[in-house]
Amino acid sequence: VQLVESGGGLVQPGGSLRLSCAASGSIFNINAMGWYRQAPGKQRELVAAITSGGSTNYADSVKGRFTISRDNAKNTVYLQMNSLKPEDTAVYYCNAGVKSFVVSPYRDYWGQGTQVTVSS
Repeated sequence: VQLVESGGGLVQPGGSLRLSCAASGSIFNINAMGWYRQAPGKQRELVAAITSGGSTNYADSVKGRFTISRDNAKNTVYLQMNSLKPEDTAVYYCNAGVKSFVVSPYRDYWGQGTQVTVSS
């Protein structure tokens, strides 16, 4: 199973970016999908998560600015980031709990990360 992220880049404060993460490979089912971020010198933290049924969870620091969504038919999760701040600068990682076969357990998979830089 591979998770491939796209959509990172450099944006000015107040701007917007949309991250995408597509899962491929041996996939029977995906339960929760989420976005984490890690800034230099800091621990990786949860940004937002979404269940297969569409329930969402956000870090307090991004509530009202970021929106997570997913397309189950495409095994893809998105993160719409608005009103970006310099403190949002980090490497953003996609995460998914994947069951590869009907009899296999769910396993956590991670993307390679995409850099988001918010600076004027």
